[in-house]
Amino acid sequence: MTTYLLASASVHTTAVACDYLAERLTDDDTVMVLGVVEPGTPSRDVSDAINVARARLAAATVWTEQREGDPVEAILDLAADVDADEIIVGRRSGDPEQMEMGLGGTAAAVAGEAERAVVIVPV
Repeated sequence: MTTYLLASASVHTTAVACDYLAERLTDDDTVMVLGVVEPGTPSRDVSDAINVARARLAAATVWTEQREGDPVEAILDLAADVDADEIIVGRRSGDPEQMEMGLGGTAAAVAGEAERAVVIVPV
């Protein structure tokens, strides 16, 4: 049994992460989907990202949670709380048409600070 933590505030990132998970999930696995609303940003994108995960991962055991605050802190805290085996995040947040190259701040910080495997999916 594997516990995955998929953290995303983007529909695009969530879709790619679901594609990644679809090839790996077994009946015993659990996916925890986390959307973090940063202060001063609309929560709709996060809600939409969570809904995409629910729809795309319907065959798996999926738990969802939405939090407000710092994404890195929320991701690392929840990963510890659920004892996630793997954290899945996007390379950068936002629209893939407007993304720059390289890692975004959240992905870099999570990968650098996590005490478990981190998978960074492209968009």
